[in-house]
Amino acid sequence: MGLTHMYRGLLFSSSVKNMCTYSVMKQLRILANSSGSNKFLLKFKSCDFSFQRSIHLNHQNEKLAVNTEKKSEPKSGLNKNPETIISNINSKKELNLIKRDNSKQKGIYSEIVGSFPEGIQMAFAYGSGAFQQENSPDVNKNVLDFILVVDMPRRWHRLNLDKHPHHYSFLKRFGPHTIARVQERYGAGVYFNTLVPMQGRVIKYGVISTARLITDLLDWESLYISGRLHKPVSLIVEPLNEQLLTALKVNLRSAFHAALLLLPDMFTEVQLYSTIAGLSYAGDFRMSIAEDRNKVSNIVKPNLQLFRRMYGPIIMEEEHLTWWQPEGQLEQALTFHSRHHHLKCLPGQVLYGLLMQKYQV
Repeated sequence: MGLTHMYRGLLFSSSVKNMCTYSVMKQLRILANSSGSNKFLLKFKSCDFSFQRSIHLNHQNEKLAVNTEKKSEPKSGLNKNPETIISNINSKKELNLIKRDNSKQKGIYSEIVGSFPEGIQMAFAYGSGAFQQENSPDVNKNVLDFILVVDMPRRWHRLNLDKHPHHYSFLKRFGPHTIARVQERYGAGVYFNTLVPMQGRVIKYGVISTARLITDLLDWESLYISGRLHKPVSLIVEPLNEQLLTALKVNLRSAFHAALLLLPDMFTEVQLYSTIAGLSYAGDFRMSIAEDRNKVSNIVKPNLQLFRRMYGPIIMEEEHLTWWQPEGQLEQALTFHSRHHHLKCLPGQVLYGLLMQKYQV
């Protein structure tokens, strides 16, 4: 299994960053032509952008400052209900809590994640193995995907190599230092072990550092993990790190405001959620070659209530948007002020890309 396992792991680890960067750039080209963007971007031409370690977001007179340099090792706990979906992730309860009732899956996620070494700060399941999609009604037949977030990747890989050496390709012969270096230096900062049989399912799990995840959530550095978190996920280990909790909230809001810039004045809820879900797929070459071209629709329609629970509170507080809930219709004001508002809520990396593309700064 060595070479094939190695190839698949590195394919996921090293190709996703470029693939998702293309997605971001495609969105930039569209956003750059949005009404009102020129006047707004001119104001930012002299700004000093510093994205890799910290970002300051001003949203409706609320400043959120996140410093990923702070060294802490907060505890985290295994969620007693593994069907909790990411949403209510801060003390202010600005996002909602979603639970998915599926007796067949109950307990499987917790058992799988519980078999890994300690040190997991956050873990979630995602994709067609965890959520029903229109073209795949039986989730049990699909590969079950996990993301594990850890503070110290090298230490965690060392423990996992001792416990599950068969999960790794022949890279295990070079030790945890090499594995962690491959994870951090190539691709989107995620190291995947693929086609792993556990608890009667075939799983794929990726490992990412807490600091790298926070950066991607805030800046959309690769839009790989942050893009997955635009959609419903099954949260297994709940994060307690305040910086990570804040970044998760900001990521949802960024996706919401980006989607509004891409939508017309009148649109439906399905169009809104499809635009959000499609942000991370727009530049994915697999969508035009191997993936189902209706993938976004297949994700949104069976999980419409989950999307509504995720984004409903954000929609309700958006002053530039009117929502007719019974009809599932929305209307936004296409004014300079509304565009200015949405643009300033985009991730710093996106704003920087807009500047580089339009003004060669």
